[in-house]
Amino acid sequence: MLRVGLTGGIGSGKSAVAARLVERGAVLIDADQIAREVVAPGSAGLAEIVAAFSDRVLDADGALDRAALGAVVFADEAARRRLEAITHPRVRARTAELTAAAPPDAVVVNDVPLLVEVGLAPTYHLVVVVQAAVSTRLDRLVRTRGMDRADAERRIAAQADDDRRRAAADVVLTNDASLTALHTAVDALWERRLLPYERNLRSRRVASPARVDGAVADPTWPEQYARLAARIRHALAPAELRIDHVGPTAVPGVAAEDVIDVQVALPDLADADGALTDRLANAGFPRVPGQWRDDPRPAGGGRWEKRLHGSADPGRPVRLHVRQVDSPGWRHALLMRDHLRADPDRRSAYLLLKRELVDAAPDASGSGTARDPWFDEEYLRAEEWAAQTGWRP
Repeated sequence: MLRVGLTGGIGSGKSAVAARLVERGAVLIDADQIAREVVAPGSAGLAEIVAAFSDRVLDADGALDRAALGAVVFADEAARRRLEAITHPRVRARTAELTAAAPPDAVVVNDVPLLVEVGLAPTYHLVVVVQAAVSTRLDRLVRTRGMDRADAERRIAAQADDDRRRAAADVVLTNDASLTALHTAVDALWERRLLPYERNLRSRRVASPARVDGAVADPTWPEQYARLAARIRHALAPAELRIDHVGPTAVPGVAAEDVIDVQVALPDLADADGALTDRLANAGFPRVPGQWRDDPRPAGGGRWEKRLHGSADPGRPVRLHVRQVDSPGWRHALLMRDHLRADPDRRSAYLLLKRELVDAAPDASGSGTARDPWFDEEYLRAEEWAAQTGWRP
């Protein structure tokens, strides 16, 4: 199944997105609803809250007075942390139960208001963030929910800001316009990304990315890599393996095809088969069939074996190279990246070569550039640079 984390600031319209996804066929797990269940009258969760904050947070019927509790915790960060320590483990356990009960081909959407704040983003295949201008959110909270404006401002301030949420987002849905416009965006996400992603994930199939003509430099590539690396790290835990951003998208300012190259280093390449393959596939990075090796530098330098994985997500192409630590291929990927990062002139030469090759063979998408003789010469320059600077991988 595909696990999607859905979040957004209070008043952003996250619930409207969740409702539309359910209409399209998603299985919704609402963290707020579960949070109410785990503190229902007679529950161990409610008893622990009373022990921490006294019976002043109960109403006349002995149920949790959420307004009274909110007044306590939203004005006191330590109190909010204490509450989260009581409720979050219980919410996670119940969420796991509901997820396990969903059909194997489901798109399971977890509506989690504090997904970013509690660091849950790497646990999902995809994170969707709903955002709206703060002024719009305040207006909705005051006009629609009848909330006091000062209280609404405090609640917004207590959550992650938009920049932090965007950094965790694979998809951002902007909800400053009409409900119809929001539904149109959600429908497109469902048809073009979520459904194909689920099918690819279930079949352990690498997505075929949409063809994009030309190459540009995207300043968000490092942020996108960081999300991928966090997801991979979570999938491979408790193993603490070195993960690096390599390839053209790891060099600032370099125009390249929109594919993120990720390198995972193993003590022994034989460990790349078996459990590691399954873990990566389950996280959305299925193995690419076949025998894979890097072009040796200089040419004729023997076989540089590796394992290659791709992305099941049609919206984010990835080449995940699994190489043995201290192997020539592992070292070469880091050396060329750092050499180009350090030398603007060599970056310019690389860009010129890429343009020439694309102009000469526009249908090749730059895939054959690593076999160009220029790379043999550049490897020698990189080795000279490494010797002069004392570079180590």
